[in-house]
Amino acid sequence: MSQAGAALPIVLVPVGTDEDALDACLAALEAATPAGTRVWLADDAQAGPRGLAIIQRWLTQTRLQAAHTRRKAAVGEAAHVADALRACGEADVVVLASDAQPTPGWLEHLADCLAQDPAIVTATPWCNAGEVAAWPRIGEIVPLQIPPARLAQACATLPGPCPTLPAAVSHAVLLRGRARVAAGGVDGESYRGWPAALADLSLRLAGLGGRNVLCPTAFVLREREGAPHPGDGDLLAARWPTWHASIAHCLMQDPLHALRARLHTALVELEKASPQPDLFADRV
Repeated sequence: MSQAGAALPIVLVPVGTDEDALDACLAALEAATPAGTRVWLADDAQAGPRGLAIIQRWLTQTRLQAAHTRRKAAVGEAAHVADALRACGEADVVVLASDAQPTPGWLEHLADCLAQDPAIVTATPWCNAGEVAAWPRIGEIVPLQIPPARLAQACATLPGPCPTLPAAVSHAVLLRGRARVAAGGVDGESYRGWPAALADLSLRLAGLGGRNVLCPTAFVLREREGAPHPGDGDLLAARWPTWHASIAHCLMQDPLHALRARLHTALVELEKASPQPDLFADRV
């Protein structure tokens, strides 16, 4: 494993049932992630025969240090992620949705974001279906035809302090391992879905003095948001009475509006540049 790969967080991909999305995710992960990066495809008995074939083919070809595990019987999304993160101990881990597609440099930028401030406990990249971390418009799902390399290039022009989010978002999130363990880990017993369990973890981490932030220099694509599981929203509201109000306030006030505009401007400037370099950059 390369030194770069050894220094980077583990990438945990909870395998889903959408085979085409999984295939695209693994292809993007391969293209956008440094060789030697540790990747764990954790399957809660979700992948069918075609999905398993996709995984096995990818494992034989990947430059990454990858492994695949599969449960004999499903335990549920939140419980499965909780168990996987517990197995990672105090290591920093990125949980990447299996229907998401990272863009080049995503993992390095997330790691750099976490290194900015020891108080940062979660770092979430931009996403076109990223709720409070959504681009180009907050809280909306917008299909993008922008080449991943160009998105990554534009995001790289936005270095600076990472702004605070009300909570991490489930398309992709880097979790600081020691903070996660100190907070008691993911509550996989109370919640069924990962999005709600992640929100709960984020709020506990914030209560202990941690910061949930946006990593403005990283972008992960996705066609849809994580689906809420029945009952999870009610449990979140009961456990955290101010949760829904804080999300509504964020959606209405859009504190990241100026940063979204900067990313738009960076993309416009790249469009004005010579198309010849873009031809090569889009193949990254």
